[in-house]
Amino acid sequence: MMDETSDEPPTSAVFLDNCNFSQVIFNNVEKFYVPGGDVTCYYTLTQNIIPRGKDWVGIFRVGWKTTREYYTFMWAPVPSDTPRDTSVQQQIQFKAYYLPKDDEYYQFCYVDQDGVVRGASVPFQFRAETEDDILVVTTQGEVEELKQQNKTLLQENEDLKASCTSLQKQNLGLQEELQKTQELKNSLISLRSKTEMLELELDSLRKENKHLKELDDCREAELSQLKEQVQNVTSEKDHLEARLKTTMGRMDQLQQQKQDLMKELEEQKHLVQILQAKKKEADEENQKLKEENDELLRHLSPAEEVSSFPAVSQAPNPEAGGLLFGNPYRAAGANLRAGAAGIASLRICPICNEVFPEDVETSQYEAHVQSHLLECPLCKETFEKSDKQVFDDHIYCHSLE
Repeated sequence: MMDETSDEPPTSAVFLDNCNFSQVIFNNVEKFYVPGGDVTCYYTLTQNIIPRGKDWVGIFRVGWKTTREYYTFMWAPVPSDTPRDTSVQQQIQFKAYYLPKDDEYYQFCYVDQDGVVRGASVPFQFRAETEDDILVVTTQGEVEELKQQNKTLLQENEDLKASCTSLQKQNLGLQEELQKTQELKNSLISLRSKTEMLELELDSLRKENKHLKELDDCREAELSQLKEQVQNVTSEKDHLEARLKTTMGRMDQLQQQKQDLMKELEEQKHLVQILQAKKKEADEENQKLKEENDELLRHLSPAEEVSSFPAVSQAPNPEAGGLLFGNPYRAAGANLRAGAAGIASLRICPICNEVFPEDVETSQYEAHVQSHLLECPLCKETFEKSDKQVFDDHIYCHSLE
């Protein structure tokens, strides 16, 4: 059977041994209820229970094992604005339509929203009142016996209350321990979660460390290669510095050759100018002598030469020019020509010592000398072709600037 609502109450498969019956106390429970009428259930919520919205009160047939075996139920009202450390009186009315129709024994049970029983009443029946249920006292002894039984029951009730209080305290301690256990369980779950996260982070760090180690190995290899390259560059630098030093020494030497040659060339040019001036004077004097010789030849006749010197005419000297004693200016002209030839022969190449003739032009002579030289395109300095290595070293020095 079910109550007037359509929702199923929360139940569980928890057995009687795991239930707590002291947190809710049922009051004024009748031994039997007359069928066909509504039944009001009275109970007390102790300070050991916290009512929640899905708590319910059910009617169970005696002998039930789990809260799933309820006959009918009603939702338990949640009290409002009630201090937690005080007990609360509550009541629920069950409609007659939903109540059992047999005469079996039943009991009220308070079940929380977790499906666990928190209180149970004494058994009762649904049947009409009979004469067997009326107790008739006829003797004083029976009255005394009933008083004694009542006293015993009161004592048992006090003992049960004390036991209930003790059980409530134990239950409170157990709940506290359960709460601590639950907190420890939650802490354990949190620690496990953190441990898993730390393990994942540790695994990630291990992978990253492995990657960094591989990078470090690669960088070590690159560093070793760079060190080797630096050594090679240093060695080549030392070699080039030594070669440059040698080249600079040779350049200094070549510069001093060059200076000596230029000085010698200037001296030769000066000497040539002096010789050319002397040659000009000799040419002018030779020209005068030629003119005088021609004048003398015109004044002499061939007949006079023959009659005066017959012996000479039979064996004439071709070089005498038809004169008896020859041309008196011939020796002087020859000497002048020899002197002029000597002047011309002084134009000698300072590189190959080649002698140039008298009528050679100065530009041709200088072009010949220049053909023996190499000129730097940057600083216009000249070098002999025979010193090609010095010229190459000089060009290389410009590339280092």
